[in-house]
Amino acid sequence: MAKAKVVFQKLIQDSQDYGSDDEHMVSRAFFTLEIEGNRHADMFVDIKQPVGGDFEKSLLEVSRPAGYSGPFNYEAFRAAVEKYYRSLVGSSGSGIHIQGGRNIRMRNNTFVQQSVAEFEISKSNAGW
Repeated sequence: MAKAKVVFQKLIQDSQDYGSDDEHMVSRAFFTLEIEGNRHADMFVDIKQPVGGDFEKSLLEVSRPAGYSGPFNYEAFRAAVEKYYRSLVGSSGSGIHIQGGRNIRMRNNTFVQQSVAEFEISKSNAGW
């Protein structure tokens, strides 16, 4: 099995530029993806969650990395994105600490914090 390394650099939380509206908050995480010695820089993924739900427990919808279609492990990637997002925003967040919140709305918050995640991928399966 091959390994993927994601180096997160920045998160922009709840931006209308990325599609936020009255029903969903859309955030964007920026990162570099390294797979088998190939470096894919300037990548991003959209993170979507419902407005008015439990901020901590609401499911985060995570898009595919823009512009990448090679071998991958989406579930491991999605978990890494959620961990990065919640490390910055939420009850354990270092950027915005929210505990037990409902109907919370914050817009256009930018966090520049590096975080690294590694996970295995299968070469024989694109994993989407």
